Amino acid sequence: MHVPDGFINAPVSAATGVVAACAIAVSLRGARRELAGTALAGDGEPGGERTAPLAGLVAAFIFAVQMLNFPVAAGTSGHLLGGALAAILVGPCAGVLCVSVVLLMQGILFADGGLTALGVNITDMAIVTTVVAYGVFRGLLKVLPRGRRSITGAAFVAALLSVPAAAVAFTLLYAIGGTTDVSLGKVATAMIGVHLLIGIGEAVITALTVGAVIAVRPDLVYGARGLTRQRLRLRVDGELIDLPAAPAAPAADPEPVAAAPRTSRRALWITGLVTSLVLAGFVSFYASANPDGLEKVAADHGIDKTVEEHASADSPLADYGVKDVGDARLSGGLAGVIGVGATVVAGSAVFWAVRRRRAPEAS
Repeated sequence: MHVPDGFINAPVSAATGVVAACAIAVSLRGARRELAGTALAGDGEPGGERTAPLAGLVAAFIFAVQMLNFPVAAGTSGHLLGGALAAILVGPCAGVLCVSVVLLMQGILFADGGLTALGVNITDMAIVTTVVAYGVFRGLLKVLPRGRRSITGAAFVAALLSVPAAAVAFTLLYAIGGTTDVSLGKVATAMIGVHLLIGIGEAVITALTVGAVIAVRPDLVYGARGLTRQRLRLRVDGELIDLPAAPAAPAADPEPVAAAPRTSRRALWITGLVTSLVLAGFVSFYASANPDGLEKVAADHGIDKTVEEHASADSPLADYGVKDVGDARLSGGLAGVIGVGATVVAGSAVFWAVRRRRAPEAS
């Protein structure tokens, strides 16, 4: 859903740039609280020490998975937006920063998403998806049984709804500042319809990823904070019997999940990075070559008539290939690996800076 230059006029693009800048400023402050909010866990490290590297990795993982376009309809593909995934794993404010870093890397290095439309893309793909997804996620957790399955299920629904929400947001921006004379009703129907289908893919990827991290390190999942320990149950003659719970202190808060981590933080980070490199460097070659939802709608309805050449069109990595490398598989794979590396470095730098700025305030 990367909006290129020319789809939205200059005044609206500038206005969304201001919105994006304000949201990032607010998110920087909020991310400091999110990074500081994790209590000591099994590895004995403070929350910021553990979450800052994970946030950078989440940005790199989103970059990698966004290269994996999957078919959703005849001649149309979709890809992960990532707002729901980032918000649930590292928090909504940190999530906005994660997706914004990805969009910045894509726009500058790969000519994907216009530079003058960067505010549009951050507003649509980072802010809207994260806010909607995390709001739905928290709302569902209030009514669902408190457990890991509920987190995974809530993540699925939140991710599913975040994608058509982004489609609605683009339609509203187009209604205000669209540069072509195309029926708003046609744009809305086409955008929401195809992105409902894309949302299913987003939901599956998000739920599987969140579930995988919860299985090995639930203490690192922002959306899993506050879960109470489930009562132990014993199977006797084929029936599950609740064991008596230990008496709690009179005014004690609910005890958080205290399951021993199944893997170290470093092992999880390395596994995530290697997975991202494999996805971007190898699996991406087999991604669908069909245009994504926005590209297809734009081509079918003439919105792309006003598209402008990207300012980074001459970038050595434009269109996710390395310039002067003739082999398509090697070119795309190298570009993906470079992109993952650049994103994890940029993302980690942002979150380390956020964490370090927190230290003087706490003293």
